[in-house]
Amino acid sequence: MPVSIEHITEPSQQDRIDLAKIFADAPAWLLAPYADAAALIEAGLTERSLIAGRFNDRLLGAALLQRGANHWRLSHLCVRQVTRRRGVGRRILEESQRLAGEAGTKLHLAAPLEQLEAQALAARTHLPLDPI
Repeated sequence: MPVSIEHITEPSQQDRIDLAKIFADAPAWLLAPYADAAALIEAGLTERSLIAGRFNDRLLGAALLQRGANHWRLSHLCVRQVTRRRGVGRRILEESQRLAGEAGTKLHLAAPLEQLEAQALAARTHLPLDPI
């Protein structure tokens, strides 16, 4: 069964627990400019920009997908530590690219520019990296 990607607008109680677990595994630099994981999650829900990967009714990874006039930005991509290296992050990225393409725009990544992980992802995916 593949990982399904969905926009999270009205999370269940279990979804909120899963989101907290996902971002609890995030390094501190990934949460910026938010004070903590809870603030990032609430901002994503308020702005309707939270996108997540679901497998067997559980959220395993999430990110913020902001839809701009000139391009879309994918930021704060994080996958639970116990489910990393299984393609969840790749599925979120691919689906974000597909949605942006359907909307007639390009996808950019957004992260602190000094982070080597963000630079490596941008290089591997051939996507522009915008600063946060």
